[in-house]
Amino acid sequence: MEGKVTGTPRTRPTGSPRPTSRQRRTTRPIRAVLTALTALLSVVAAPATARAHQEPKAPADFVSLRAVDPTILQDMRYFTVHNFVGERIDGYRRPLCLLTRPAAEALHQAQRRLLRQGYTLKVYDCYRPQRAVDHFVRWAEDLDDQAMKREFYPDVDKTRLFTDGYIAEKSGHSRGSTLDLTVVELPARPTRPYHPGQPLVPCYAPQDERFPDNSVDMGTGFDCFDTRSHTLDPRIQGEQRAHRLLLKSTLESLGFVNLAEEWWHYTFKPEPYPDTYFDFPVSTASLTCAHRAG
Repeated sequence: MEGKVTGTPRTRPTGSPRPTSRQRRTTRPIRAVLTALTALLSVVAAPATARAHQEPKAPADFVSLRAVDPTILQDMRYFTVHNFVGERIDGYRRPLCLLTRPAAEALHQAQRRLLRQGYTLKVYDCYRPQRAVDHFVRWAEDLDDQAMKREFYPDVDKTRLFTDGYIAEKSGHSRGSTLDLTVVELPARPTRPYHPGQPLVPCYAPQDERFPDNSVDMGTGFDCFDTRSHTLDPRIQGEQRAHRLLLKSTLESLGFVNLAEEWWHYTFKPEPYPDTYFDFPVSTASLTCAHRAG
């Protein structure tokens, strides 16, 4: 029947003394103290646990390029899925270009010179955390993953990516003064976004056939794993060669050094951190407040 409790009543074991009222009064304060101590310890331990999981921060002389020169275009490919891996790369929390201040200020000077000639710089990648490089290495070791081969490494066997120098366990980008970039003629044309699954075209195809990019014609697309990407490859002539030399001469006059195997790859010298490979994420939160922008 509803409301009726049935069963065997609970009995005190034979010989067990009943607690006195004084014992009950003494036990309650002890429990209260223990509860309070437990709560206090959990509050104290929480910040320590949080500190143990905090992301590393950038040194004070790292800046967002947009804070130094907002006119330089940014097309941060590793924040997107349109790259040789085919997915967003580890460590890219925001589509930002982060650099050491000396590199960013030198790039600003290069931009001023190019603007007077009717061009603008556009960056594809800047500081790259070590975790992103580790992502590249894992991908290169997975020989079954060749989803983006037709565009980015059509003539290179994936087993040779390490041997041929396309992938390495360390990158100068992680030191903060290296970047990948191109030149865009003004006014900059809008570009069509990449849609996963769309047909891929080799990165060395004629400009009007390969992935649309508002860059001037450099002879190949960005991140093209091919010897045609070598800055002075003899097959690159005419307007394409002139564009590469425009970028090269402008940047080298301001302290940048080109990687001969990649027309887009430049390092500012002398580097503030020539032997340090950082791993803080690409995010405004990695910077000191004064150096954040966009």
